[in-house]
Amino acid sequence: MADTQMVDKGSGETEKQPRSVRVVLLALMITMMLAMLDNMIVGTAMPTIVGELGGLEHLSWVVTAYTLATASSTPLWGKLGDMYGRKGAFMTSIVIFLVGSALSGMAQNMGQLIGFRAIQGLGAGGLMVGVMAIIGDLIPPRERGKYQGMMAGVMALAMIGGPLVGGTITDNWGWRWSFYINLPLGVIALAAISAVLHLPKKRAQARIDYLGAGLLTVGITSIVLVTTWGGSQYAWSSVRIMELIALGVAALVGFVFWQTKAIEPVVPLHIFRSRNFSLMAVIGFITGFVMFGATLFLPLYQQSVQGASATNSGLLLLPMLGAMLVTSMVAGRVTTNTGRYKVFPVAGSILMGVGLYLLSTMDVDTTRFMSGVYMAVVGLGMGCLMQITMLVAQNSVEMKDMGVASSTSTLSRTLGSSFGVAIMGALFNNRVQDVMSQKAGALGAKVTEQSAQLDAKSLAKLPAVAREAYQHAVSAGIHSAFLLGAVVTVLALVAAVFVKEVPLKGAGPAAPKPGEDAETVAPVSIVEPV
Repeated sequence: MADTQMVDKGSGETEKQPRSVRVVLLALMITMMLAMLDNMIVGTAMPTIVGELGGLEHLSWVVTAYTLATASSTPLWGKLGDMYGRKGAFMTSIVIFLVGSALSGMAQNMGQLIGFRAIQGLGAGGLMVGVMAIIGDLIPPRERGKYQGMMAGVMALAMIGGPLVGGTITDNWGWRWSFYINLPLGVIALAAISAVLHLPKKRAQARIDYLGAGLLTVGITSIVLVTTWGGSQYAWSSVRIMELIALGVAALVGFVFWQTKAIEPVVPLHIFRSRNFSLMAVIGFITGFVMFGATLFLPLYQQSVQGASATNSGLLLLPMLGAMLVTSMVAGRVTTNTGRYKVFPVAGSILMGVGLYLLSTMDVDTTRFMSGVYMAVVGLGMGCLMQITMLVAQNSVEMKDMGVASSTSTLSRTLGSSFGVAIMGALFNNRVQDVMSQKAGALGAKVTEQSAQLDAKSLAKLPAVAREAYQHAVSAGIHSAFLLGAVVTVLALVAAVFVKEVPLKGAGPAAPKPGEDAETVAPVSIVEPV
């Protein structure tokens, strides 16, 4: 028995999606939710975890271990899916993620929790890549735009609901359920994918490029550690940071050289011959740079300057996330109906840059309404960029490279977020400390000596003079961070201008040759056995 989806019948009409495909898409969205929710839920539970397990000095490693494992394994999962079959690689990553979640929930000390979080991160590296690559297999690019709103909705729900869900679970069930909650959702996704998803099985004759994978892992790990530790645990000019930079550069140079020699490279360099693919990697990097910086500093501004509670600060992000959701849905629908997409990277870059500049003008007198308007402008820009970058990247490669294309795009956004948080964070911290010293003297310097980011409880304990100085300092820090974001977004606009609007493929095996952009591809149909 077969479910058949006609992509285009010549008159622009499309047949209804088969039920099996809709079930798979639901399972993929659940898995995507798992990948995005985890850090946000766990972040809320961290104070309780430290209170029970101790090990405050190792607290940052609970997040860092997960992030490192996720980033370093992402390219390998994409390649494994291309070589041995998408379904098997995806289900394996879900199982590893669930095993890591269960072990993390059973951790008895901070060392165990860090180790189990690394296992969880290894699985998480394959979740997002698997979702994007399988959608790339099931849904042709021309039709894929319709599902952008669904993915943007999951992202918005995770950002808003993560802290709320994490706080509720921790308060009522205990912090261990912050990890256990993944298990029933993961099992549901596994069952649906196992029963309904049927993709062609593959068996590559070539062996996995272990040397390439190792060099890439060392390079990515060094980059993430530099951006995580630089300016916080170690000075940017310290010997440790310099060693990590040297190690990272050497590993990545060696990786690029080896990829030209390897029989089955982890990241085939020929995919970068496609101008659109390379440009989308740049735009994805900058989108990650800006997006995670915004979601980090906006709640801090809302709590410190505008007096919002921790819960309300998450809800106050709704203008940005709502605008992102609506724009993503509109962009997807227009792309599906017209096959045109270049306008969205261009418009998205402009809107995001303008929105970030507006955010940089906020001060102690900015109302919540005006900050909401500014956030909405940024959200409109993000909505134009979030899914279009993946769509165009996948449309620029052959089907056999769908996994590495998805993983490379995901990795570029991940690395962008690491750089964004680190660089914008360094600017913010330095500016806050300077302004505190200017306005509150020795007291101000002492207040921000340990950290430039004070929580609501610490802020309430400050004398009125120091508290007022801190509000001005945060506004100044926000100005520097978001102004940098606006400048960086100009690079995304330049990249978007050079995007070549290649017609989106209908479906099936037709794809551009390595290093080339397809000009036209006749519409065909997808046949998925069930």
